Amino acid sequence: MKSIASKLYTTRIGFFLLAVILFWFKTYAMYKTKFSLGEKGLVQELLLFFNPLAFTLFIFAFALFAKGKKSYIILLILDFVLSTWLFSNIVYYREFSDFITVSIMKSFSSVSNNMGSSAFALMKPTDLLAYADVVVLVVLLAFKKIKLDKKPVKKRVTLSILALAVLIFTVNLSTAEADRPQLLSRTFDRNYIIKYLGLNVYVVYDGIKTEQTNLVKAKADSNDLNSVLDYVKSNQTSKNVEYYGKAQGKNVFVIHLESFQQFLIDYKVDGQEVTPTLNKFYHDSNTVSFDNFFHQVAQGKTSDAETMLETSLFGLPQGSAMVTAGTDNTFQAAPALLNQKGYTTAAFHGDVGTFWNRNNAYKSWGYDYFFDSSYYPSNESYELNYGLKDKIFLKESAQYIEQLPQPFYAKLITVTNHYPYPLDSQNASFPKTTTGDSTVDGYVQTAHYLDQAINEFLTYLKQTGLYDNSVIMMYGDHYGISSNHSDAIKQLLNKNDFTKYDDAMFQKVPFMIHAPGIKGGVNHTYGGEIDVLPTLLSLLGVDHSNNIFIGSDLLSEDHKQIVSFRNGDFVAKDFTKVGSKIFNTSTGEEILELTTEQQATIKAETKYVQIQLDTSDQVINGDLLRFYTLPDFKTVNKSDYSYVKSKAIKKLKSTKKGTSLLEKLGKSTVDEYKTDAPELNDTSDSSSSSTSTSANN
Repeated sequence: MKSIASKLYTTRIGFFLLAVILFWFKTYAMYKTKFSLGEKGLVQELLLFFNPLAFTLFIFAFALFAKGKKSYIILLILDFVLSTWLFSNIVYYREFSDFITVSIMKSFSSVSNNMGSSAFALMKPTDLLAYADVVVLVVLLAFKKIKLDKKPVKKRVTLSILALAVLIFTVNLSTAEADRPQLLSRTFDRNYIIKYLGLNVYVVYDGIKTEQTNLVKAKADSNDLNSVLDYVKSNQTSKNVEYYGKAQGKNVFVIHLESFQQFLIDYKVDGQEVTPTLNKFYHDSNTVSFDNFFHQVAQGKTSDAETMLETSLFGLPQGSAMVTAGTDNTFQAAPALLNQKGYTTAAFHGDVGTFWNRNNAYKSWGYDYFFDSSYYPSNESYELNYGLKDKIFLKESAQYIEQLPQPFYAKLITVTNHYPYPLDSQNASFPKTTTGDSTVDGYVQTAHYLDQAINEFLTYLKQTGLYDNSVIMMYGDHYGISSNHSDAIKQLLNKNDFTKYDDAMFQKVPFMIHAPGIKGGVNHTYGGEIDVLPTLLSLLGVDHSNNIFIGSDLLSEDHKQIVSFRNGDFVAKDFTKVGSKIFNTSTGEEILELTTEQQATIKAETKYVQIQLDTSDQVINGDLLRFYTLPDFKTVNKSDYSYVKSKAIKKLKSTKKGTSLLEKLGKSTVDEYKTDAPELNDTSDSSSSSTSTSANN
């Protein structure tokens, strides 16, 4: 034993083996304590334990090619880099229950603004244990407990280590494939690859898949549209005569409720409604509200939700479609479709235009205007992590809304109800919950603030007459509380357990469409964000039978009530599939033994989900809409659009159609917008900022 210990501390091979063992055991410890990989049984547990070994041996072995002191330095650098990758995934996973992909790394510049405080809030002191082995090795070297061995390591020894690493990986992969057939070719879930093969192997696999996706676009041609058109044809739905065209010619407001989940509707804390305004809107006699509506986002989160609502195409399984495809792809999106029907189209967001590549994607989608943070007053007290506070954002948007020629399609993206749910004391007018989870307890507080902001906005619309001449559509873009906070969720929902089924149901978000004269009520149809655009166009009386949409009209009796999630799971009217588990959707009970008929149904629904996801990916990855001629639609020319403030303001002022609110009333309505935002208590400052770009000036 003493001889072995001596070699660990006095030879380069010994130092190498010590580094490998420390990194290997540390990684396994992090797997077990920082991630929920769902390992089951002895085989999966053994694979989880052994899978860091092959990659660690292989990468660390390259340090042995160097001579003397350089060998030690290179090994420490490699260890530090891999530890940083592990640490980054630990922090990322805590919020998103997912792992960093190559696409996410590529898009980091498009989402990095304002993320610093959010990322810091996610960190825990124990996360730094990801660097424990690096610290141990540095300390041992610094205190000369390890002696530098200047003797070169024979190349055949290093090559033998590399060969051993390959052999171990081959055994690892074979065992994994035996336990999970077609692991690398069919899996929808990153958890599986990491559980079986490891975090570092996963990033290599993901990089290869990303490059393959890029090649798909380069090789795509019009023939690839055939299967897409087959899908569209087989999923046509009939018109619901009770609703089709009932909102024809009306303005459209799309209000994005950040991180807002369905359970908040009618939810109370200490007897107080968290969202009284949204509750009233949800139950209004002219609002169709869907209580079985789910978000379907993946890594792109908000950008995935926007992609689905604007194009009826899913986000990508890795990264953000708005970032990777938003600049160069051809789209036939809602803004362009409605613009060519006479609508003015505008998006409003109180953050920088580059976030999620909006400044480019919105041009591809055909937005006439994009009012980003450069159009709004700048004051440190006005902002939180992701842009302007909602009350200030919505009030300051009124000056632009009143100048839009009608009919218009206007999307407003709120941000205050965003992780980590901070709210300054002067705006906090609702008690936090008391689950003991600091991440969760502020959620109702920021949701209540959002509700107050919506109340002020709706009041303005009613006072100016826009409320009675508009479709007002509100939706939650994705979850606000991830399943990693299950203990707190159980307290919020007053449940003793939080099963996989409960988690699937927890992905419900509100979807509400209000329009004058339509028959409202709570609709129990199962659907998701992919179905929003066809539903909206039907209400507006815009034929979409020739459009390449993945979703379908929620109000049609032919709508398939199957909600696909990006990982291949689904919720349907009859069954809910989560991984390998099947639940009765109505009761939540797990079905342990399926009948022959149930097996056939599950097989058919699973196939439908796979085809739906694959078809959408084909369209985006191959940029297939460039080959498709949509009748009566003019392909968007991105160079026709500019979101530079000076140009947009000039365009607003020069576009005189006599239909804008400002032109119709002959005066500005900005002063009619009332807010209790404490930051705007100085009336003179508020007034000057609000009217600085008015067409009356």
